[in-house]
Amino acid sequence: MKLLFAEDTTDLNRVVTMALVHAGYEVDSVMDGQKALSHLQTQVYDAAILDIMMPGLSGLAVTERIRAAGDTTPILLLTAKAEVDDRVTGLEAGADDYLPKPFALKELMARVKAMIRGRETTQSPRLEFGDLSLDTDTQTLTAENSVTLSQRECALLRLFILHPDTALPADYLLDHVWRHDTAAARETVTLYLSYLRAKLEAVASQVLIAEPEPGHYRIMAS
Repeated sequence: MKLLFAEDTTDLNRVVTMALVHAGYEVDSVMDGQKALSHLQTQVYDAAILDIMMPGLSGLAVTERIRAAGDTTPILLLTAKAEVDDRVTGLEAGADDYLPKPFALKELMARVKAMIRGRETTQSPRLEFGDLSLDTDTQTLTAENSVTLSQRECALLRLFILHPDTALPADYLLDHVWRHDTAAARETVTLYLSYLRAKLEAVASQVLIAEPEPGHYRIMAS
């Protein structure tokens, strides 16, 4: 799982980043809101932890901008402000949760896990992109025709549909579709992408899976 952590206090940034890495997360840490926004616009994260009070852009502003762009990355806001109005403002901006400072690292970890798990379980089983409709419960792909996908084909296509504006690295696809399968490699991703492209042709879809740069893939409606 990959996280973005944005906090402008150097010591807190270092301590929390080390704790998250120790817990098994891959972490990108930044010190200001503008860098946080740039990372969220160009990379894919399983969740983001944003301090509200940061130079450049506040955590609230970053949240509002990525939500306006349709990005559904789970967001936890950190705030030194404990007033109810500030918490409500954060949630109304599109944050999934908030955590007042000071906080215990164990509570932060629990909030992050719950936030990611909650987002995964509340997503609709039916996803749409271009002329495609994907039912993740039945693993059925429909355009002009319908076919049944394998579990991993369905998981791959789901990731592409959830991140339509991002070229997903092969390593990201491996981490999220094959998870603990140590035998899987980049060649495995390439093979399953060929299967998925064949299924797209079988349903007579106009949707394509492109490779805009080596080892990075994205979905496109032609």
